[in-house]
Amino acid sequence: MRVLVTGGAGYIGSHTVLQLLEAGHQVSVVDNFSNSSPESLRRVVGLAGRNVDTYQTDLLDRPALGEVLASIEPEAVIHFAGLKAVGESVAQPLKYYKNNVAGTLNLLEAMDAVDCRTLVFSSSATVYGESVDLPLRESTPRSATNPYGRTKLHIEEMLEELSVSDSRWRVANLRYFNPVGAHESGQIGEDPQGIPNNLMPFVAQVAIGKRPEVQVFGNDYATADGTGVRDYIHVLDLAEGHLAALDYLSNTEGLHVWNLGTGAGSSVLDVIDAFARISGRPVPYRITDRRPGDVAESYAHPEKARLDLGWKAERGLEQMVEDMWRWQSKNPEGFPELNPEPLNHEQLAKFIQGRVDDQS
Repeated sequence: MRVLVTGGAGYIGSHTVLQLLEAGHQVSVVDNFSNSSPESLRRVVGLAGRNVDTYQTDLLDRPALGEVLASIEPEAVIHFAGLKAVGESVAQPLKYYKNNVAGTLNLLEAMDAVDCRTLVFSSSATVYGESVDLPLRESTPRSATNPYGRTKLHIEEMLEELSVSDSRWRVANLRYFNPVGAHESGQIGEDPQGIPNNLMPFVAQVAIGKRPEVQVFGNDYATADGTGVRDYIHVLDLAEGHLAALDYLSNTEGLHVWNLGTGAGSSVLDVIDAFARISGRPVPYRITDRRPGDVAESYAHPEKARLDLGWKAERGLEQMVEDMWRWQSKNPEGFPELNPEPLNHEQLAKFIQGRVDDQS
């Protein structure tokens, strides 16, 4: 199948691109590289031994996006492209609405113009807001509490209304929880720009000595050790969920929603302890005040994905930490910085294919 992956050079996107290639799909990527590096795709190509057709294109550039889709003629799209920092979304809400919502609108129009109406959308458990109705099910009422979460909710609603208006669309809204880990090779993984927004990469940077300590926001929650509990899911399990959803849509019409999570939670101290044990490094931490809006626990009810997709998260916290530590150890500074100037299609092809050419 010809599959276009938006944001395919990013953390989840690159792992999904690798699995698509390994499954035999013909993969193209659109990414503006604002929060990612073409080096990730270079490494994906090296691991897979197969090429990725890559375009440095912004979804907000509707004419350029239309030209790319017209040249690719994809049969399906997996849509990861979007800004995702909750704190930044609070400070710059218009930036998030423009990039995430308007960018998705452009993508849908460009898809429709080339008769491609199969979409796997990267949604988020943030659409459940501060719900304490655990475990979180697909039927749990939605109520986002920050601009980032609201952009995901608006896009879900847009896709719902589009599917009602035109039965030719086949859509999967995948609501996933806390992606962590890395590919077992240590070649690709999460490379946050600046200070990490999420716990696991922050802990990894403390373990490697890049940051002095972890701030633990509250230890007086009604949990086993008083710290917040979240449903962490290995990025490889998550990527497999996208392939399962894509396969499901190839045989099923309409719009479908699935949680992708483990169904179990780990506390902040569980994560810190696991990193210290597996890395053999100290991970100092300091208890601070709770953050506004944080809930004590959040974890998925993943049964619908198991029944519909035959998908289940298989990797536990130990493997998540082992794989993330391997990535962090091999790449203490993340991916190397590259020329910030935009690259055209031919330049990207030459760069990304370099590793395969080296191995031939």
